Amino acid sequence: MAEVRLDPSWKKELEDQFDLPYWKTLTEKVRKDYQSTTVFPPAASIFKALDLCPFDKVKVVIVGQDPYHGERQANGLSFSVNDGVLLPPSLKNIYKEIESDLDIQTLTSGDLTRWASQGVLMLNSVLTVLAHKPASHANIGWEQFTDAMIHALNTDRQHVVYMLWGKYAQAKGAVIDRENNLVLESGHPSPYSANLFFGHHHFSQCNTYLKKHGMTEIDWR
Repeated sequence: MAEVRLDPSWKKELEDQFDLPYWKTLTEKVRKDYQSTTVFPPAASIFKALDLCPFDKVKVVIVGQDPYHGERQANGLSFSVNDGVLLPPSLKNIYKEIESDLDIQTLTSGDLTRWASQGVLMLNSVLTVLAHKPASHANIGWEQFTDAMIHALNTDRQHVVYMLWGKYAQAKGAVIDRENNLVLESGHPSPYSANLFFGHHHFSQCNTYLKKHGMTEIDWR
């Protein structure tokens, strides 16, 4: 991780972060863990969300917390799992809401690369996790880095749709300019709070907003 390999547009927006003390501490910790134990996602996918969704192409931001910690699940995109992996409960509920909201049938695959390639930034607040140890890489610096991403978008981009599900995501998005962007909030799609997630029609609201501002709607299938 000495050389940050990510989309040039994001590298330019975030270049000031790479000289801050926290970044050295963070990268040394993460590099050491990848060398000594099992960490998810695979190292090549740490910045996958940014690589698939360049800064100037971001239309929608969906904020998650940290990667899945089970085998073969995490692939660098929030809420997404590798193709062929059983859908996690939260993603099942996201699909249910999409089908109800838009009256469409979602695909069976949980790999959300198809959304990212359309301009949906699937952003976890924390980008790595130790195997089978949820939140094990929380509070080591990732949050500061992803806060900087949201700050950059908020400063240099307008008419972005932010989907903030649950109190954690809502706190992270508190800085967003709500006059020049669309901020959609609800409960988290986890089974523990899904009753506060269903029925908010975020996906249709998102597409209506994008269309209003001259952008192509997202195919949420």
